[in-house]
Amino acid sequence: MKMSMIKDLSNLQRKVETYHEILNNTIAYRNVWKDELKAEIMLNLTELAEKAGLNGTVEEREELVNLGGVIFSLGAEKSGMSHEVAENIQRDMIKQNGSLIYQQLFNGKIMVLINYPFIENYGQQSQPKPVGIYRPEELKKPFLVRHMEAFVQEMINWEDYDDDDNGGAKAQQSIGFHANFDTPPS
Repeated sequence: MKMSMIKDLSNLQRKVETYHEILNNTIAYRNVWKDELKAEIMLNLTELAEKAGLNGTVEEREELVNLGGVIFSLGAEKSGMSHEVAENIQRDMIKQNGSLIYQQLFNGKIMVLINYPFIENYGQQSQPKPVGIYRPEELKKPFLVRHMEAFVQEMINWEDYDDDDNGGAKAQQSIGFHANFDTPPS
């Protein structure tokens, strides 16, 4: 019985060591984000967009300590559609053009997401598409290039929406007469 208790204790000790290692990693990841990674991501996204000819802006978000973010946004514009609010008065519907987000998680790792375009008052906004969760040392420039490529591909898919997709991500978007005018399906 004493032998199994020693074995059980050694398993517990290994788990406690792993736990402390993970807690230390969180502190280290947060420091890397604050001291260098956030600025590197911003610089690299700006450079990639410029070289590729993609108009967008890079913003830092730091409303919450240790939950910061970097957002590459394609901005907002008039959608080309409008809503009649009174006779001879039209209100333009605004289109958010999508964004690529690097969001620091509670444990210091970085989650990458793609936000789809959205036209106000037209259907339901799609949930962001998760790209992955990375330790800071994994987010090198080749990853950022792949993330930007995936982002642009998702923007192409959204802008070129039709029924040729046979399901996929586009089928999850609520676009169509019934979704947009709150008419109950027939």
